[in-house]
Amino acid sequence: MFPASFGYLPAHSVEEAVRLLTEHGDDAKLLAGGHSLIPAMKLRLASPRYLVDLGTVPGLRGVRVDGDALAIGALTVHADVASSDLARKHLPGLADAASVIGDVQVRNRGTIGGSVAHADPAADFPVILTALNASFVLQSPSGKRTVAADDFFIDFYTTALAPNEILTEIRVPLPPSNAGTAYAKLGHPASGYVVVSAGVLINRQPSGSCVSARIAIGGLGSGPIRATASEMELQGKQLTPEVIAAAASKAAEQTDPDDDSYASAAYKRHMATIYALRAIEAAVRRSAG
Repeated sequence: MFPASFGYLPAHSVEEAVRLLTEHGDDAKLLAGGHSLIPAMKLRLASPRYLVDLGTVPGLRGVRVDGDALAIGALTVHADVASSDLARKHLPGLADAASVIGDVQVRNRGTIGGSVAHADPAADFPVILTALNASFVLQSPSGKRTVAADDFFIDFYTTALAPNEILTEIRVPLPPSNAGTAYAKLGHPASGYVVVSAGVLINRQPSGSCVSARIAIGGLGSGPIRATASEMELQGKQLTPEVIAAAASKAAEQTDPDDDSYASAAYKRHMATIYALRAIEAAVRRSAG
């Protein structure tokens, strides 16, 4: 299958990309890695008149420590996040998620910014980035603004991005030394997309009790869902196997997933408790050093 004819507009700066996007409005789409947009164009689900290529914009790749955050350029490919020494050291849960996205070709071409902006409900990055309390730097003709993950993902394929805004950077707070992060996923055997997944951040005291927890679940709704009941079950308690199991058992509370051709809603809710348990256990192990 072939897409409809389109014009190609390479941008050489973020400002130029914003200008082109503003100038062409609904007729233009941004091209990052292209692993979501190009298939949609081939299926004629999307037929933009112009593609504004971000791949020619310098400075949007790489992982670095910037103050108290890990800063990730929006055009950083999944494989580079997975192999980043900084991500593995400070946020191994993020590297976990990047390493299980799609297949080798997808991981070496798809970008973290493209995944976040596309907001596929079966994507990995939105879940782990929500658990890690990430924020997203957006640039428009009026300047820059930063949106927290809890406010960024709105609905199926819908984010807080305005039509003339570009996601330029993801910022993830560096957790303290006594914190642990993890990601666990049940992937579809054919596509690798999320059936159910769990991202976890645990902060604990030297005594072993939980100071705070953030847990996000994927696959049970239109985007990542905070498992607040699980978080509350952990907070202030010693992280014993019994407490962890009790918290994981609440991971699917207040969710209403749909049945689909691969998994029933009941199966998804049950697997959410299983994968939440695995992710919490892994985060707790890492928090212990």
